[in-house]
Amino acid sequence: MMNIFESLREDHDRQRQLMEQLVATEGASEDRGTLFSNLTQALADHAAAEEKHFYSKLMQHDITLEMARHSVAEHKELDDRVEELEAMDHSNPQWLIRCKELRDRVLHHLEEEEREVFQLAGKALSENQKSQLASSYRAEMAQS
Repeated sequence: MMNIFESLREDHDRQRQLMEQLVATEGASEDRGTLFSNLTQALADHAAAEEKHFYSKLMQHDITLEMARHSVAEHKELDDRVEELEAMDHSNPQWLIRCKELRDRVLHHLEEEEREVFQLAGKALSENQKSQLASSYRAEMAQS
C-alpha cells in the first residue's frame, strides 16, 4: 500500500510533466490550451486534496505547523499566477514568460515539499496515518 508521500510525489511528477510540455508550446495552439487546462485542473485538484488530507493533519503538530501554513500560502500564490495566465491571450509573448515563471514557482514548491515538508511530516505522522492519509487523498483525487 502506498503512503501519503508516494501518492503526493506521483501527482507532483504529473505536474512537472505537464509544466514542461506546456512551456514547450508555441502561440495560441490547441496544444497550449489543452495542456494549460489540464495543468490548472491538476494543480487545483491536488492543492484541494493535499490541504484537506495532508496539511490539515500537519497543522496539528508543532514541528510541522509553520511549514504546513507556508505550503498552503504557496498554493494561494500559485492560484493567483494561474488566474493571471487565464486572463491573458495565450498567443501574447508575455504569456509564455509568465508561464515559465509559474513553472519555476511550481517546481520550487514541489521540491520544497519533497525535501523539507515530507521529512518533518515523516517524523510527525505514524506509519498507519501515512497509509490512511494516502487512501483518503487518493479517494478524493479519484472523484476529481
